[in-house]
Formats: sequence, structure tokens, C-alpha cells
Amino acid sequence: MQPRHTSFETPRLWLISDARNDAALETALRRLPRGSGLVFRHYHLAETERRTRFAQLARLARRFGHVVVLSGGARQARRWGADGVYGSADNLARGPALLRLVTVHSLKEIAAARRARADLVLLSPVFATRSHPGGKALGPLRTLLAARLSSAPLVALGGMNRRSARRVPGLRSAAIDGLCTPYR
Repeated sequence: MQPRHTSFETPRLWLISDARNDAALETALRRLPRGSGLVFRHYHLAETERRTRFAQLARLARRFGHVVVLSGGARQARRWGADGVYGSADNLARGPALLRLVTVHSLKEIAAARRARADLVLLSPVFATRSHPGGKALGPLRTLLAARLSSAPLVALGGMNRRSARRVPGLRSAAIDGLCTPYR
């Protein structure tokens, strides 16, 4: 499915950045299939450092044909040259037209993503994750149900790797840790 506001096909595989995987991002971006996506978060960095790191990773990602999305406001994403914006439905309701990735954790938030006219919905946590030990995962059945209720394509996030992705067939997937090591 092509998003409303862009000229490219939305990726099926997304790498989500943060402080934990920063050292492995360049290697991961080189290994991803051409046309994958990068969601740049890096909340741990000061604004100037964050923008510099974004520019470095965006340059590399584009060399491999990847889509680059910034976590933040739509106007900031436009200024920084991102292809899209990532965040909650409330934060994406206004701003320039870009690819809109909305993060959700419940059916109520899926409804909010619909109202925000999300192009993609990232649902988490689908499976247990190292980042939220002991957290309650949705599991494959609830994830597939949520995908049917979403007006935008659903991206499974949380405990995703090649094996867990087979448990939610047909869905796009995203990972923080799972793509910084060989995708098993």
C-alpha cells in the first residue's frame, strides 16, 4: 500500500533507533533489505547532537534505499529532511503532509490513529521484549485482530525477529534489538 503523502512504497521492515542500539545502527542499515525503514528516536541526545546523528544515519539509510522517519513533530521532520514522522496520534494530528507512523498499545489508540489518518500503525508489544521485562505482550491472536481493526497497515513491534514475524503472517514488522543482530 502506498501512503497518502509520499511517492514511495511503505517499507515492510522497520529499524527503530535508540540509545541501546546506536553502536550497531550503521551495520544494521547496511544489512537491511533495500527499501526498509528507519525510525530515528535517539531521545537521549541533546538537540544539536540528535540532529547531527540523524543526518549521519539518514545519509547512510538513503544510500541503501531506506525510508527515514523522525520521532518528533511534523514541522521538525520536514525541516530535518525526513520522509515521515513517528509518534502518538495526538502529536501527529497537525503539521505538514508526511508519511505518518503512529505508535499504539491498545484498541483505543488504534481508533485514535484512524482519526489522525495514520499511514502505518506500530503496535507493541506483540511479544516479550528485553526492553520491557515482565511486561504484558499482546501475542499473535490479539495482534492479528488489531490488524483487522486498523484502517492503516499494522506494523508489529516488540520481540520481533524472523521467527516471531512468522507468527503474525502478512504484517509488517519493526525491531529495536532484533535487527541489530542477524535477523533470525
